[in-house]
Amino acid sequence: MSAPTPWVDPRLRTAWAQGDWAAILREYRRAAGISQTALAGLVGLSQADVSLIERGRRTIKESAVMDRITRGLSVPPELLGITTMQSSWSPDPELTERIARAHTTGHTDTRSADWIARVLAEHRRAEDDGAGAELWQIIRSQLNTVTQLIPGASGPTADRLILLSAEHAHWLSWVAHGQGEYGAALAWLGIAHGWALDAGSADMASWITRVRAYYQLGAGDPVRALRTAEAAIGPGLSPSAAAVAAHTAAMAAAAVGERDRAHRLADESYEAALRAPEEAARPGWLYWLSPTRARLLQGEAAYAARDWRRAADALGEGLAELEGYPRDAAFYRTKMEDARRRS
Repeated sequence: MSAPTPWVDPRLRTAWAQGDWAAILREYRRAAGISQTALAGLVGLSQADVSLIERGRRTIKESAVMDRITRGLSVPPELLGITTMQSSWSPDPELTERIARAHTTGHTDTRSADWIARVLAEHRRAEDDGAGAELWQIIRSQLNTVTQLIPGASGPTADRLILLSAEHAHWLSWVAHGQGEYGAALAWLGIAHGWALDAGSADMASWITRVRAYYQLGAGDPVRALRTAEAAIGPGLSPSAAAVAAHTAAMAAAAVGERDRAHRLADESYEAALRAPEEAARPGWLYWLSPTRARLLQGEAAYAARDWRRAADALGEGLAELEGYPRDAAFYRTKMEDARRRS
């Protein structure tokens, strides 16, 4: 499948999920960098009609016009037919049924999966800016599309599709947890972990176990979180996967009062992260684990262990290079300033 570049844009995909035709036209033009006249040529409308629709002066109600816009803008298949209403935060049983039928014929064309993997990478970055809830239904639709490909796949192709499904399920878990849907978050996480094992991905299985530990730590259960995080640390992991697992274990160790252990794990995490300094060397879901981020994680662990001077130094060093992430910068700056006062 060859999908137009504009449809990788999260704001455009959100407008589609919301069924807002005015926003769809505006966001498509912005993402594609084209004029109203050029857009009008794509969808079979006049420039004046496009202008009226974008300004809310004309409402699209005719199915023929909707179909013409849909075809003209080459809306990707995984967006067709989605609804703006969400029936449940929980997983659909049929998803696991499709995974169970993998490794059969081996004739699946993976171009759709290639496209969706690219889109998911953009959605991860959009979630950094707090857009996760708006993209929820789209991610579910993308997951549905990926799992539909699996029964016709085999061998490495099936493994790749199952891993991509696990990445989507993890994302859905993360957003559900952020919305306070804790039961659904754990359900998605359990499915993602099983799929990671099916795909033979030690990194994804470790990451999902680490996320479970993070949930436990946030729920005020550091003993269980430490046990779970330690289970995420194992052989065969990439440096980045080992780094985030060790960091979560360090946070849990600090929470149970084991400061020396927390420092040791935090140092192990930082050193592991430095062994994969380039984004291309890290798993896609750990795109963010740059040396700067690794230093911030080290400072966060020191803060949790109440080592104020060490925390202030590490957080200050990392913050000096953290740009483009205002939400994260505010989080770490608050801890740094508090650590400086306490030290």
